[in-house]
Amino acid sequence: MIQLENVTKNFDGPNGKVTALNDISLALSAGEMLVINGHSGCGKSTLLLTAAGMLRPDSGNVRLLGKYNPYDLNADQRSRMRAGSIGFVFQQFHLIPYLTVRENILTPLLSLDKENPDQRTQALIEQFGLKERSDHVPSQLSTGERQRTALARAVFNQPQIIFADEPTGNLDEDNAEIVLKHLRDYVSAGGSVLLVTHHAKAAEYATRILKMKNGRLENN
Repeated sequence: MIQLENVTKNFDGPNGKVTALNDISLALSAGEMLVINGHSGCGKSTLLLTAAGMLRPDSGNVRLLGKYNPYDLNADQRSRMRAGSIGFVFQQFHLIPYLTVRENILTPLLSLDKENPDQRTQALIEQFGLKERSDHVPSQLSTGERQRTALARAVFNQPQIIFADEPTGNLDEDNAEIVLKHLRDYVSAGGSVLLVTHHAKAAEYATRILKMKNGRLENN
């Protein structure tokens, strides 16, 4: 589902070049929940964005879904590929503040048509325990409810891969466990997850765990 070969990414820092990804090679298979652990600043978010076709590497190869090098596609093609095959969950939720829970879950329809969207949305609202909140806007939700809304939005189009960047970072332990269970259920249903986090609990839900330090992966 994901393959990175000798990927390097550098940034310009105040004291010179900073190597965020240092010759990274990585593969993610279908039905796998790969957790990458590491402290803030180790390069794990850069890795996720590069693997997802959102941050071009300086060198190396990236392949998605067994066929795409996302950086060979133009911006519109990459956008449609992500809309149809990839879901994203971030620490900051990125919900649209003036839309309700139901409307936020429906936003993937802006990029890709979906049959029976109302039926699909209602099923997700119930699956993620948001039935009593479906007509509320994000400011009226708890942090756990916001992240569950974001996760429901991420799976709306039934993507093949979910990229999750610190999805439990703003949550208490109970809500973090709920989100991790939903991600595991998604994998059990045949999806794949690349999760980057420093949350130790995520390891209990992983099919594989890698450690990242100073732009390098260990134990792979």
